[in-house]
Amino acid sequence: MLYDTVPLRAIPMTLYTELFVVRGILQTRFHRVTDILNGTEEPSIVLEDVSLEEFGSDGAPATAEFAQVNLSSILFAVSLQTVQAVRELRTPKVAERAFVSIPPFRVMGNIHLLPERNFRDSLAELHQKFVPVTDAVFWSDRERQAPQTAAMVAVNHSRAQILAPFHEAAGWSAIAPEPARDRPRPPDRGPSLA
Repeated sequence: MLYDTVPLRAIPMTLYTELFVVRGILQTRFHRVTDILNGTEEPSIVLEDVSLEEFGSDGAPATAEFAQVNLSSILFAVSLQTVQAVRELRTPKVAERAFVSIPPFRVMGNIHLLPERNFRDSLAELHQKFVPVTDAVFWSDRERQAPQTAAMVAVNHSRAQILAPFHEAAGWSAIAPEPARDRPRPPDRGPSLA
């Protein structure tokens, strides 16, 4: 499929950096968050209708009409919706439970690897800029970010320190808290950056 012939669509994005949660809208021809982040040749993306929530701040999020976000500063992007791959482009894969350390956050969920390969060999062949982790839970004890669930978290591969298989029986349960339920969200609007 040639993306040049696909009309632009507005995709909501939630991006986590070391200091901020950035929410906004991206105009793109892609339909999956990982396609957006892995498909661009630019070093940054420009979001519209942006809110910036600083970790540890009790104030309302700052807002801006537009904001450029450097891809290398993104720890991970969160998608609350499951979006299927285009049938013609789909590659059969096997889901494997994994743990990712991307300080100050931890992510746990499924990574999708080629079948008939062991986890170790598959990790050696994992070269995407942003690695999708589905049925994910993410949290940060240091930033006091309670566990949250997401359909998919796209982890910045160059920022991840550890990507390992997750087996609760192997003693990993201490690092995998239950997801927070009904966590209150801050108001959507605050002081403008403009």
